[in-house]
Amino acid sequence: MARAWQRMLSGRRLDLLDPSPLDIEIEDIAHGLARVARWNGQTMGDHAFSVAQHCLLVEAIYDHTLKAATKAQRRAALLHDAAEYVIGDMISPFKAALGVDYKAFELRLMAAIHVRFGLPAKIDEALEVEIKQADKVAAYLEATQLAGFALAEAEKFFGRPKGLNGAGFQQFLALTPLPAVEAKDAYLQRFEALI
Repeated sequence: MARAWQRMLSGRRLDLLDPSPLDIEIEDIAHGLARVARWNGQTMGDHAFSVAQHCLLVEAIYDHTLKAATKAQRRAALLHDAAEYVIGDMISPFKAALGVDYKAFELRLMAAIHVRFGLPAKIDEALEVEIKQADKVAAYLEATQLAGFALAEAEKFFGRPKGLNGAGFQQFLALTPLPAVEAKDAYLQRFEALI
């Protein structure tokens, strides 16, 4: 029988077919996400723009647009792509080509991650929509600043975010890919602030 678990640097063995919240550690997530490249690595800069940085960006945008969000809601935003510490960051067209089995696997893993960090296994649909909106803004910013998309092309795929010129939004207009160790540390610091 083929091995269906992965050993993490923490020493945990994560069963990929039946993930347990007890085998999930934030350090493993941060470590993995800091080494997974967004856009299949096709970004400008000396370093890949990591999924850890993307998650930090999404949570910052979510926090910026929803000032009354709770720590748990912001934690859900930070963890929105946490499953990618195991499965990598597959671009949306490839996920669609893989179909439902991939999505079911991802949902099982996300449920275990949510439970591990004090969130409902399935987050509220309204919260999911709000996080997805922040995710689309992040994708637009990454696409236009790092992945070589023209503005019109990015608008077509992700929509033009509202308020890009508004006060306080300037912080999101200078994305710089970080070395993996810095992205990991930033992710862990933000997570700790949201506990």
